[in-house]
Amino acid sequence: MLLGGLCALLSLGVVAWAGVDLDRMLVSMRERYGSAGEQSLRDWRDMLQGAGNLSEADKLRRVNDFFNRRIRFLDDIVVWRVADYWATPIEFLGQGAGDCEDYAIAKLHSLLELGVAPERLRMIYVRATLGSSGSPVQVAHMVLGYYAAPDAEPLVLDNLITDIRPASRRPDLAPVFSFNREGVFMGGATRPTSPVDRLSLWAGLKSKMRAEGYEP
Repeated sequence: MLLGGLCALLSLGVVAWAGVDLDRMLVSMRERYGSAGEQSLRDWRDMLQGAGNLSEADKLRRVNDFFNRRIRFLDDIVVWRVADYWATPIEFLGQGAGDCEDYAIAKLHSLLELGVAPERLRMIYVRATLGSSGSPVQVAHMVLGYYAAPDAEPLVLDNLITDIRPASRRPDLAPVFSFNREGVFMGGATRPTSPVDRLSLWAGLKSKMRAEGYEP
């Protein structure tokens, strides 16, 4: 994990935690995003530090609110000049903007750092209906799902709305598949149906995070 150790390390000003190269992370933020980027990293740390002793439900709300209120939604073509790009949490915070995948990725890793069990969290690829019920406008979208149990109805953390709702209260979202470290889940499967490494963007994301000093 990154920020469970990062919280303590930034407070102490030392680097001595397995899996984290804090010096490299701070240098990367300063070089790429200046002092504002470095401050964003510290604000992330402070948010997680303050949420460490909360209930799991309150951790979900704290993380969801932090990113939804802080980061602007912009398409990848605007931020990165490519059609599809999965940003690391560092890139997302540094840019101060990103699309749905970037929100879900940042929320996922924040909750992992807060001790939420990996098997309770999945990225969910959905088709989102925009506008009123029955609207013909649908777009590809990504949210983060929280599963209290493998077969439980997930709670949905989304950048489109401010509150966290059960999936049954999000009729505008039609799930296609979900994934986490364990693998890819198709349909309503409670066990992975294929390895997560089949998702090339996910593999690329992990590689970028390692280069930033974070071993995901």
